[in-house]
Amino acid sequence: MIGVRLNVIMAERKVTGRELAAAVGITEQNLSLLRNGKVKGVRFSTLSAICATLHCQPGDLLVHEPDSEGSV
Repeated sequence: MIGVRLNVIMAERKVTGRELAAAVGITEQNLSLLRNGKVKGVRFSTLSAICATLHCQPGDLLVHEPDSEGSV
């Protein structure tokens, strides 16, 4: 499973959801879904805009978390 650390990075950078959504060009609703890991995919252009705004790398935002059975 892929975990999303967007909330952590936003808190470290002191960026609100409203600010990030506006800077990236997505709705606050879509950003909320992404922050909570409720999306099945994200466009590279959106990921790139988030990284540019938060001055981070994609690997800072996404982490691999083994599922409960421990399979990959």
